[in-house]
Amino acid sequence: MRVTVRLFARLREIVGVNELTREIPIDSTVIVVWDELAREFPELVAYQDSISTAVNTEYARMDAALMEGDEIAFLPPVSGG
Repeated sequence: MRVTVRLFARLREIVGVNELTREIPIDSTVIVVWDELAREFPELVAYQDSISTAVNTEYARMDAALMEGDEIAFLPPVSGG
């Protein structure tokens, strides 16, 4: 099935684009998408324990199930004041 992946801030800089389309197996979860990206872009691994994720604009856990056409967002921690 096909999903859209959105990347923000430092994650976008690492990958070089803010949006990707990926084909993933049926019954995949968010972690499946993240693991695929981390294999392709090893610098992402450093962020795995600190990122937030969202599916279709709703915060989600890494074990959230995905469906055809979903949009997954990966958001690194931000700081500032």
